[in-house]
Amino acid sequence: MQFRFQGLSIAPFQPLFALSDEALKEQGMRRMLCDAKPGFPCRVSLEDAEPGERVLLTNFEHQPAHSPYRAKGPIFVREAAGPAYDGTDVPPVLRSRLLSLRAYDADAMIVEADVVPGAEVEAALERFFGRPDSAYVHIHYAGRGCYSCRVGRA
Repeated sequence: MQFRFQGLSIAPFQPLFALSDEALKEQGMRRMLCDAKPGFPCRVSLEDAEPGERVLLTNFEHQPAHSPYRAKGPIFVREAAGPAYDGTDVPPVLRSRLLSLRAYDADAMIVEADVVPGAEVEAALERFFGRPDSAYVHIHYAGRGCYSCRVGRA
């Protein structure tokens, strides 16, 4: 089975890069300079930012569904991010991290969840999408619990 990994669109974040540090702070956001790799995984490109790159740390509603699992949390977005990652290859940014996977049904209710090393993400996705009630999966970075990307059937 193939899977489709999707990063976030850059469009809602682009205007934020023009704001001053003070204006960002007033909205609960921060501009940061990447000082380590890995450490600043971009949710648009699904790549780690390079040392010296500017990123925004902002809060994002990754699960806007009207269910008890509605959720938002912190994410990094690279200022230099281009188009959103949209592909069937596992993004390398996932391979080196411990991941939390959450499978949702069509009503945005969790039907299965697990924590796996990035090297085992395909096996977990096979299991999750083997369930007929799994509509999509959200991947989070288990260490800090931050949202990474959405996965669907290809």
